Amino acid sequence: MKQKNWVKKGIILGIILVCAAVYFFVPPVKSGMNKVFSMFASGDFDVVREFVASYGGYAALVSFLLMIFQSVAAPLPAFLLTLANANLFGWWQGAVLSWSSAMAGAAVCFFIARILGRDVAEKLTSKAGIAQIDTFFEKYGRNTILICRLLPFVSFDIVSYAAGLTSMSFKSFFIATGIGQLPATIVYSYVGGMLTGGAQLLMTGLLILFALSALIVMLRKIYMDRQKKTKGENE
Repeated sequence: MKQKNWVKKGIILGIILVCAAVYFFVPPVKSGMNKVFSMFASGDFDVVREFVASYGGYAALVSFLLMIFQSVAAPLPAFLLTLANANLFGWWQGAVLSWSSAMAGAAVCFFIARILGRDVAEKLTSKAGIAQIDTFFEKYGRNTILICRLLPFVSFDIVSYAAGLTSMSFKSFFIATGIGQLPATIVYSYVGGMLTGGAQLLMTGLLILFALSALIVMLRKIYMDRQKKTKGENE
């Protein structure tokens, strides 16, 4: 069993090293990847949409691969791709593309963490982020995946990495992710397919406001639960 794990680790690390070498020593690839990073960093929906659309007949494939890439390179903003997909391909076709590619990205993150372990997962995300999701797992167990998928302020990718560090099966993780991710994908896709320009920015702003409000409520609940636990231990 251990030998198989070492083989899997060796394969994944080999792929990572090859990708890194290609990035640093092949100028066109480095230029293209820097463009992708810049696109995500801009946070501009129009920039993302134009980038994907520029690939013409390969736009859907490029979008699919970008979703997986942003999953591994957490926490790049996936919702920009979801909005762009809906705007380019229609809301329901875009929803199918975004949902399926997000599921593929989640699976990749899960197996990277499961095979390579916590140190790699923390380097690809953040130690604080993984620790936060660990707290959710301690409190909610396997329901953590479904709960976190329904909360827009919780990083989709960090949850996937953290799940790979637990003992839960991939099947349970995949089903919970599929169910939990569906509502958000439909909402973002509907928004992306129906709105443009100022209305798009307004809706995005409202979604961010909702996420921040939900975050405050969740943090308050966690704080109150901890206070009750501490009080109970001291009595």
